[in-house]
Amino acid sequence: MAAVAANVAAAAEDREPQREAVPGLESQWRQIENSESGRERPLRAGESWFLVEQHWYKRWEVYVQGGDQDSGTFPGCINNADLFEDQVNWRLKKGLVEGEDYVLLPAAAWHYLVDWYGLEHGQPPIERKVVELPSVQKVEVYPVELLLVRHSDMDTPHTAQFSHTDSVDLVLRTAREHFLVSPQEETRLWIKNAEGSFERLCNTRVTVLDAALKTGQVVIMETRNKDGTWPSAQPQAVNTALEEEEDFQGQPGICGLTNLGNTCFMNSALQCLSNVPQLTEYFLKNRYLEELNFCNPLGMKGEIAEAYADLVKQAWSGHHRSIVPHVFKTKVGHFASQFLGYQQHDSQELLSFLLDGLHEDLNRVKKKEYVELCNAAGRPDQEVAQEAWQNHKRRNDSVIVDTFHGLFKSTLVCPDCGNVSVTFDPFCYLSVPLPVSHKRVMEVFFVSMDPRRKPEQHRLVVPKKGKISDLCVALAKHTGMSPERMMVADVFSHRFYKIYQLEESLSSILDRDDIFIYEVSGRSAIGENSREDVVLPIYLRERTPARDYNNSYYGLMLFGHPLLVSVPRDRLSWDALYHILLYRLSRYVTRPSSDDEDDGDEKGHVAGASSQDSGPEQAGPSSGVAGGSRAPVDNSPGPSHWPQRARRKHLFTLQTVNSNGTSDRSTFNEDTHGVSFSSQPYIAIDWEPEMKKRYYDEVEAEGYVKHDCVGYVLKKAPVRLQECIELFTTVETLEKENPWYCPTCKQHQLATKKLDLWMLPETLIIHLKRFSYTKFSREKLDTLVEFPIRDLDFSEFVIKPQNESAPELYKYDLIAVSNHYGGLRDGHYTTFACNKDSGQWHYFDDNSVSPVTENQIESKAAYVLFYQRQDVARRLQPQPSSSDPPASPACGSPPNSEFMDVN
Repeated sequence: MAAVAANVAAAAEDREPQREAVPGLESQWRQIENSESGRERPLRAGESWFLVEQHWYKRWEVYVQGGDQDSGTFPGCINNADLFEDQVNWRLKKGLVEGEDYVLLPAAAWHYLVDWYGLEHGQPPIERKVVELPSVQKVEVYPVELLLVRHSDMDTPHTAQFSHTDSVDLVLRTAREHFLVSPQEETRLWIKNAEGSFERLCNTRVTVLDAALKTGQVVIMETRNKDGTWPSAQPQAVNTALEEEEDFQGQPGICGLTNLGNTCFMNSALQCLSNVPQLTEYFLKNRYLEELNFCNPLGMKGEIAEAYADLVKQAWSGHHRSIVPHVFKTKVGHFASQFLGYQQHDSQELLSFLLDGLHEDLNRVKKKEYVELCNAAGRPDQEVAQEAWQNHKRRNDSVIVDTFHGLFKSTLVCPDCGNVSVTFDPFCYLSVPLPVSHKRVMEVFFVSMDPRRKPEQHRLVVPKKGKISDLCVALAKHTGMSPERMMVADVFSHRFYKIYQLEESLSSILDRDDIFIYEVSGRSAIGENSREDVVLPIYLRERTPARDYNNSYYGLMLFGHPLLVSVPRDRLSWDALYHILLYRLSRYVTRPSSDDEDDGDEKGHVAGASSQDSGPEQAGPSSGVAGGSRAPVDNSPGPSHWPQRARRKHLFTLQTVNSNGTSDRSTFNEDTHGVSFSSQPYIAIDWEPEMKKRYYDEVEAEGYVKHDCVGYVLKKAPVRLQECIELFTTVETLEKENPWYCPTCKQHQLATKKLDLWMLPETLIIHLKRFSYTKFSREKLDTLVEFPIRDLDFSEFVIKPQNESAPELYKYDLIAVSNHYGGLRDGHYTTFACNKDSGQWHYFDDNSVSPVTENQIESKAAYVLFYQRQDVARRLQPQPSSSDPPASPACGSPPNSEFMDVN
């Protein structure tokens, strides 16, 4: 037996010629079992441990504990054959149990045994790693076996083993190496779940354990197509079309976006952002993959960044004429519910959301620390600004911050104590106001008391924040009529929607309202012998047969324009009122001849409410005649005190109604003295159809004339972009709804506020505030803003001490414009953008793209402007070879192109 041991030792020496001499048995036991390198040492994450077959190890224990190196218990070479399923793949048997089938040895102890006894020829060592699982460390005897396949060949799997602590990125790299994917190609992983569904492995920085990958699970590697799309994102039905698209080769970046239904606002914002060179390069060169932030609670799990990256890669692949941004639209709606559905939105609002979403998804700060905002407290501006910017970067560090973020200086001054508060705040874009005219043009119709005069249409210029009295004063300059003899009303659906007081604000009148100004009689001072006129609102109604089975039911329908008629208080009788109204209507109502006077008595009576006038009448909002200097006073004689008119032939009947023009019985009280009316009387002139047809001239009634002032147009002079920026930096007083809390006064104050530009970003976004919203109105300012294509100089606006040796740090060139055409409800968005590769300007109108010249870019539709700093443009510009002509630093227009007229 000693000879056998000697032979084994010799054989071991042949295999491992440099190993140390075999120590004594007691020393062997101590080194394997009890020393720092032995079995009793604690587990440490990441260490390698080895499996040894239990029976061999027991024989070794008996051998060393016997104390006789020449005994017949010598164990021989380490033989782990019983631990393997086969002798080919050397796969470990399932269900092996520590202490029954194998023992675990640390790396040092394993190497000692191999040195002393050798390993059975051809057998691989069974090395396993110590992994740190939640609350426990253990030797990972069974690694995770994954089946790696390509998306294009799901039937040929490759089996690979991974530790639970290996990253998913290692799985991806292993798959790329096995399937021979070139470094230029972009890949991503999917897993196939037990139920057969597929799920993206978005975050490759997590471990196999965190990704919940299990042995036997299929992992699919997908390779991006040449046109920027992913094979899995395309339905099978369009495979042929995709192949045709891949064959198309156009200019990268010249790619339209399909309108999915009122998504032109989204398309416009995306085209502008896509033409920011440094941001597009960041995505095209896959630098975003290393910075995706999947655990940011303020972000969107990287999904917005990935969806935007897919769009950019498709648009700049050069293989698409246009693409359908359906996936991106779905992602945006998922994370911002205001963009769900297919309603029209604001391109600047989407741009704001997208920049914020991209920033949080790509934020390099994985765990944001708390940063306390510090006031200047008398310190130098440069010190405070640097501190504010550093604090901002401690929580926000991304390609969006690098590209679009600048710094404001905000100065607040308390009006009481004079306390000055200076802070420096970051910004992502400038929302600059447009110089707003303090005048407003309003169209009105003037109705004279003279029945021979047709209504006159006037175009009046009034103060935007003026009152109704200002409207009357403006009209008085055109008509020579005293403002005291005017009443202003809003006419809607043949009735008075509202009759205004002189002190009411003009802001309550919308441009679309039909405003009538009526001449009424003047009033002398209230006195014992004064003659006071009552102003009566007059409606016109026609009796029409209603849809009833016996045609016995009649309705009254409003028509024509209502009137405000002055009636002397001493003539408040039905008969007098009839003749007054007949006179007022004489321009378009013909008086009956003497031959018509014997047609008999008129049916019904004037002041009563018969069963015939409660039919289906038009309804609408009305405020009635407001109590004022011209409205009838409360003690004016009501209809019950008016003498009954004579029963003879009349063209129409008169009826008291409510402000809606309907006979509301709840306001009537019938008694033996007639009908009393508790509130302001409205009078309806009711026509029989036959009488209206004979005596009422509808064409003449609707006629009006235009005053010379209607041809007057309030010209809006164009403004320079620099004027808007000056207005942005002008001192303003805070509004009552947004006061500032003064720490010195210990109360909220309407402080003065001034914003100044301290530091400008590489790419400056300027939002022109064209949309104005107030309590009563919404309007779009279509002022032409003149903005330079090149050399927009901000040196006069930046208050930070400037580097005079580098003027390009303050000069900007235009690279994109988001346009808005139309009004508030039916607008359309388009884009002008300069291609970063060719320098050519293009007009993007959803899926249509056309080249344009620079002189077509400036228009009243310009809404959001993108400017790039000149030093950045030069840095990004590819270096031309010696044979190439020098390139222009700004975007230009190549000659001999067919340009589209977009104006």
